Amino acid sequence: MDFKTVLCLTGADHSDQDVRTAAGLCAEIGAHLSVLIIPPPMLLMSHRRIGDGVSEWPVARGQAIARLNDRFRQIDRFTQNAVRREKRSRDIHKLLESMSLAYDVDTDYYDPASLGEVARQRALCADLTIIGPGLLNDENLGPPVVNGCLFDTGKPVLVVPKGAEATLWPRRVLVGWDSRVEASRAVREALGLLCAAEEVRVALVDPKANYNGNGAEPGADIAAYLTRHGARVSVDLLPSAGKSAATVLAQHAIDTSADMIVMGAYGSRRLRERLFGGVTRWIFEKPTLPLFLAR
Repeated sequence: MDFKTVLCLTGADHSDQDVRTAAGLCAEIGAHLSVLIIPPPMLLMSHRRIGDGVSEWPVARGQAIARLNDRFRQIDRFTQNAVRREKRSRDIHKLLESMSLAYDVDTDYYDPASLGEVARQRALCADLTIIGPGLLNDENLGPPVVNGCLFDTGKPVLVVPKGAEATLWPRRVLVGWDSRVEASRAVREALGLLCAAEEVRVALVDPKANYNGNGAEPGADIAAYLTRHGARVSVDLLPSAGKSAATVLAQHAIDTSADMIVMGAYGSRRLRERLFGGVTRWIFEKPTLPLFLAR
């Protein structure tokens, strides 16, 4: 397996579930686990100063007192977060020490606008980022973290929804294929686990035979590529029957008892505001099993 460094990002207020999931995956493949604890965002303060506008005494006095109260609340919040973060760090150290795992644990300060950049910088030096259910369901931390790790790094992300049994040695894998560069990158990044799987099913939804995309025989090219690497591959051409591609792929994964879906993540700058564009949005609505994404 080519994954030697695995990144896990977790909130200071989250449970240990995401870290346990990532640690279990690292133990499977002998990888180093790098954990980043993200503190809650700080309170935003008003930047208005005494003398701004036309306020005079006693209005200005009241505004000054309000700003001081804001500052006291911010200091108190900062202190509480520091204590919470240190406790979280100790708990994670204790958890990982008991698993005899190579790991490091770090914390980072951030403002909400820079969280995506913090995640991006960490993901650049990892082979794979694990997004567990705690982070996935955090409306404040989840979207910017996933955006930073996935869209701006060229590195893969493994999304593990709540209740899913994650493994980096899946027996059956479904590959969502549409001849786009994102799908090709996902296949290349997942090549190690695809070649180790007992069965790989390449699924195309409503494919059209053409020489500019899928070729004369849709799925044949990518199946041949995977076969040359030693993967055991079959191709499934699926009709949408009026359903979305996401729905078709998700149902086919269930019908074929897949352990994981591998696919490309699409999204323009505009679509990033909604986290994912296209078929990958379904993971936040009705997740069913681990999803290996690359872009």
